[in-house]
Amino acid sequence: MVDACGWEIIKNDSFCKDFAPHRHRLGSVFGYSSTCVPSILSGRWPCEHRNWCYFVYDPKNSPFRSLRPLRWLPRAVTSRRIFRRYLTKMVKSHLNFRGYFDLYNIPFQYISLYDFTEKKSPLKAGGMNKGPNIFDFLEIREIPYFVSDPAKTEEGNLANLREQIEAEAIDFAFMYWAGLDGLLHRVGNQSPEVPARLRIYEEWMRAVLALANDHYSEVHLYVFSDHGMANCDELLDLKGMIDTLPVEMEKDYAVVYDSTMARFWFFNDHARSEITNCLGKVPQGRIIPDSELEEMNAFFPDGYFGELIFLVKEGVLIVPSHMGERPIRAMHGYHPTDKHSYASLMTNQSALRANVSSIPDIFRLMTAEAQAAQAENRPDRPAAIESSSTLTPAI
Repeated sequence: MVDACGWEIIKNDSFCKDFAPHRHRLGSVFGYSSTCVPSILSGRWPCEHRNWCYFVYDPKNSPFRSLRPLRWLPRAVTSRRIFRRYLTKMVKSHLNFRGYFDLYNIPFQYISLYDFTEKKSPLKAGGMNKGPNIFDFLEIREIPYFVSDPAKTEEGNLANLREQIEAEAIDFAFMYWAGLDGLLHRVGNQSPEVPARLRIYEEWMRAVLALANDHYSEVHLYVFSDHGMANCDELLDLKGMIDTLPVEMEKDYAVVYDSTMARFWFFNDHARSEITNCLGKVPQGRIIPDSELEEMNAFFPDGYFGELIFLVKEGVLIVPSHMGERPIRAMHGYHPTDKHSYASLMTNQSALRANVSSIPDIFRLMTAEAQAAQAENRPDRPAAIESSSTLTPAI
C-alpha cells in the first residue's frame, strides 16, 4: 500500500507498469486515512467499523483533562509544531495508545472536551473499533504473515520483509509505505519530487519481487492506495466566520475543524440555527445531508462524529483548523466522487480473485489470496511454518 498514490497520480505515469501492468481505478471512502486504512483492512465501510475522524466531542470520556492547564502557555509556544510533536509522544506513551496519534492543533482551552477514536492500531489483530480485520482473519486461520511496523522507517520495514522472504516464513505480506502522502501534502501533486519518489518505490518493489521469485514458485503482487491528493488553491477561514456569531464554543456548541470538513455538535436550537444559516452562505462548501452520508456509508445516527457535517469543495483548505494553523500545498478528504479522491490498484495478475471496485473490496481480495497461498504452501500442515522453495506468497 502506497499512501495517497491515487489514480490521478499514476494514470499518466509508468509506475509499476513493467511488473504490475494491470491497472484499476478504485472508489475511496468519505474521510481521511483514519477512515480509508481501516476500510481496506476490514472490508467494511465507516458506519460499520466506526473508525472515522480522530477527534470527537466526548467530555465524559476525554483522556486529555490533564492538558487543559497548558492553555495558559503563550500561543507562540503551544502552536509550534516541535512542541506539539514532543507532547504528542509523551501523551501517547502515558495513555498507552497503540494506533496513530497526534494532538495536531487542538486548542488546550478546549482539549478536555474531546476524545480520540483510534486508541488501538488497525494494523494489529483486534485493532478495529468494531469488528475484525485482515490480521484477525490471518491469525484465526494460522496463516503466517508480515505487516509493516509504523514505528519503523520505510527502509526498515523493507529490510524486515526481505528477511521474512529469504526465510520463506510467510504466505502473505502487507507493506504500508506512507512517505508519499507526506510529500504530497508538502509539495503538491505536480511537483517533480512526486515521480522521483515513485521511482524509488518502484526500485524497492522490483527488488522485493525478484527476491520473492528466487524463493517462491509464484508471487502475486498488488500495489494499491487509499486515496489521491488534490492541490489546495483556496484557503477558507471557517473558524473566523463561526467565531463572529452570537454563540459560544463549549456553552452553545462544539466543533472540530478538520482540513476539509467541520463537524458540529449543538447544545441548543439557537446555536444550531445560527451556525446552519452561516454555513449555508459559504460558497466554498456545503452541509452534507444525512441521506447523502447514508449513501456514502458514513452516517452515524448517534451523532458521535458530529451532528452536522460541512464539507468544502475539492481544492479548498480550511485554515486555520484543528489540524494546523498554516497552509499546506495539497490535501485529501474531499467528496469520494471528486477527481482526486480515487484510489488505484496495480497488479501482476490479469484476473482478480474478487471483484474490486472500491477500497473496502481489497479486503476480500486479500483474504482470497491469503487462503489460496496457504492452501498451496501448506496443504497438510496449515499451521506450520516450513522452508520450501515452492511457496506462493501474496504481497
